[in-house]
Amino acid sequence: MSTFVINAEARNDQGKGASRRLRREGKVPGIVYGSETPVAIAISANELAKALQDDTFYSSKLTLKLDGKETSVFIKDLQRHPAKPVVLHADFQRLDESKKIKIQVPLKFVNFEKSAASKASAKFAAEAATVEILCLPKDLPEALEVDLSKIEMGQIAHLSDITLPEGVEVVALRRGEDHDQGVGYCYAPRGAKAGK
Repeated sequence: MSTFVINAEARNDQGKGASRRLRREGKVPGIVYGSETPVAIAISANELAKALQDDTFYSSKLTLKLDGKETSVFIKDLQRHPAKPVVLHADFQRLDESKKIKIQVPLKFVNFEKSAASKASAKFAAEAATVEILCLPKDLPEALEVDLSKIEMGQIAHLSDITLPEGVEVVALRRGEDHDQGVGYCYAPRGAKAGK
């Protein structure tokens, strides 16, 4: 599991004007929600931008350093500028190790090259990049794997095909079998010859 540390400072001034001032100073306004009172914070825009380059940041337990204290949090929401690659606001959620959290984690499609369909020149198209899971913070995976080694031509990979670590549930599957959505499919590219 990756370890990310976010340095933050508490901020008292709030509102659009205060947020604009912070952004001009190279900082991103944010807020930390959770079991205690919400706390308004400011973090370095460069530090956050660097952390966001790692896809596992979005589904990792983060350490927020604020006023000399460390708190375990995860990203709840990011508000981005519609035209520029800039984060305008960040929401963090405090972690309670005894309570399950709902969070989006990335999907990793693995072993397609080992499948008979791949050897017959098939392709695989992913339709989902993330999936919402429910788990305790200690069980939080950086990503979930979808094993494609046995996928066949024309077959759809579903949420139920995801390899789940112990203690991790897919939120949609808790609602029943009719919520077992496809996450990708195997197809023959145009002009490819049918397999033997």
